[in-house]
Amino acid sequence: MTTENHTEIGWELYRSYLGVLEEGSLSGAARALGIAQPTVGRHIDTLEKALGLALFTRSQTGLLPTDAARALQPFAQSMNSSAAALRRAAESQGSGIRGAVRITASEVMGVEVLPPIVAQLQETYPDLKVELVVSNRVQDLLQREADIAVRMTPPKQEQLIARRVGEVHLGFHAHPRYLERRGTPQTLDDLAQHALIGFDEENAFIRAARKDFPLWQREAFALRTDNDMAQLALIRAGCGIGVCQNLLAQREPRLVRLLPEHFSLTLETWLTMHEDLRNTPRCKVTFDALLKGLQAYMEA
Repeated sequence: MTTENHTEIGWELYRSYLGVLEEGSLSGAARALGIAQPTVGRHIDTLEKALGLALFTRSQTGLLPTDAARALQPFAQSMNSSAAALRRAAESQGSGIRGAVRITASEVMGVEVLPPIVAQLQETYPDLKVELVVSNRVQDLLQREADIAVRMTPPKQEQLIARRVGEVHLGFHAHPRYLERRGTPQTLDDLAQHALIGFDEENAFIRAARKDFPLWQREAFALRTDNDMAQLALIRAGCGIGVCQNLLAQREPRLVRLLPEHFSLTLETWLTMHEDLRNTPRCKVTFDALLKGLQAYMEA
């Protein structure tokens, strides 16, 4: 059977294909999807026959995706996001504020800032379900990967509603235990003698920041991680000097701001949503609650 027969391919086949792509094996995909392993295997065989393509090759470590499988991946992921958005829309039908809203935010915002706002939101609307995607990867709202996004850069797509929330200020911070052990730097040059906490892999934001602060590069870091929450945890544990939000540090009197007159970064914060959701009750109340809560946080 080939696609020339115009055979309709069921979504469950693509779902199993994505499961194997993500898990690397039939057994892993079966566990993740909650179905039997032979069923996943049949789905893959049927999909390959329907498409006329080999999607996976067997290896000692599992199933390896072919170039064809990788080429089809973004389209299947878009289908998956649309199916999830359809489920959220279906759950919201009926009277009152109900159903699921999918919110995406960066690691620090999602873990440190949003939970109290979400708690108040669910206290007000107990039938509302919140899916919180915590990732520094920018989720695609146009492809319905999420309903609402808290972003640290302004959105560029015209189809998105965007509200500028305010500015987040970043600075060098350390725990007093570290400063008692290693001393307090008085100049930027002094940082070269300290244990700095920073990234392992460079990104666009880091490259831009290094233009003003040349020291901020991988080779200078004694502790490296690309997870922002891990960096914050290392600062709190007294491992070294790192960058974090000034507002978060102010919540913890034990964190000390360092060299404020020499180092400061500012990130604009935006709240965005697809314009098609502006009149959807579950999304509208969530958008308004996030805007109010984030503004209160930044004005504190």
